[in-house]
Amino acid sequence: MGRTMPVAATIAIDGPAGAGKTVVGQGVARALEYLFLDTGAMYRALTYLALSRGVALDDEAALVALARQASIDVLPDGPADGRPYTVMAAGEDVTWQIRSPAVNDSVSIVSAWPAVRREMVRAQARLASRGRCVLAGRDIGTVVLPNADLKIFLVASLEERARRRAHELAARGEVVDESALRAAIAARDALDSGRAASPLKPAADAHLLDSTCKTVEEVVAAIVALADGRAG
Repeated sequence: MGRTMPVAATIAIDGPAGAGKTVVGQGVARALEYLFLDTGAMYRALTYLALSRGVALDDEAALVALARQASIDVLPDGPADGRPYTVMAAGEDVTWQIRSPAVNDSVSIVSAWPAVRREMVRAQARLASRGRCVLAGRDIGTVVLPNADLKIFLVASLEERARRRAHELAARGEVVDESALRAAIAARDALDSGRAASPLKPAADAHLLDSTCKTVEEVVAAIVALADGRAG
């Protein structure tokens, strides 16, 4: 039996890299029986396609054309291989490829282009029109879903975010240099916050949640309570 419809039918979760948007968003979506849409995965998919096809990352027009041709989608299920969702791009399952170091190093460059962001925002809004959804990213509450019923801005300390990312990479068997990760995340913060197009910032009506000293379950419970109207 499905649960009672929450007060918040659309939920926007924004925040910097490593704050826990994806895992928290997934938990909230499961708890509410909603679709989870990680918009960052869509930018990663475009970045992966650009790298694999030799499209220059400084060619804004070519990236926009690629975004229009690629038909990027995020689906709620897929193979039972530990994935939280399935990312399709140009008919290819790119769920794991978009987490490569090469994509990590390049996605901020691609996502900083204003025309690219406009094209991707249109695609994200179309996906969100499915309803009963949780969207996570960096400009959901300010640009993609400015009228979302509930907006969350999730933060965590730089040290905690680097620790989490190091743990995630180590679990996949990758060699980890935590100090380098810290520097990379700080650089990503600066780029995301300082870009002219859709800079990373909390919406005026967003709830600020610090996940540094909280478990995923605690953060999820707090957001579900807000969605249900049980918290201020």
